[in-house]
Amino acid sequence: MNWFTAAFKKYTVFSGRARRKEYWMFYLFMMIFMLITCILDVLVGSYGLITGLFGLAVLLPSLSLTIRRLHDTGRSGWWCFITLVPVVGAIAFFVFTVLPGNFGDNQYGPDPKKIEL
Repeated sequence: MNWFTAAFKKYTVFSGRARRKEYWMFYLFMMIFMLITCILDVLVGSYGLITGLFGLAVLLPSLSLTIRRLHDTGRSGWWCFITLVPVVGAIAFFVFTVLPGNFGDNQYGPDPKKIEL
């Protein structure tokens, strides 16, 4: 849960780097909460209003975290736009987020694994 709240604390930080664990734990909790909001929408009959509001609430934190994750692999945040290419773009983006980050410092900042040790 700390990974989820940490992304909200740094929701406007688009510089620096984010580890794989930080990225994937955030998305795991986001999907769990999204499932809960979908169930609430069905139970309450709000036609997706709760899920839509939650989606808006996590939009900026997820974008900043994704850009920091790309920075960790040595790529610019502009690589997010590769997802606009059908099928191939989504696969390439997934590979970028699964790859380990650059060892040591890179142009986007110090290695987040070294900072945590």
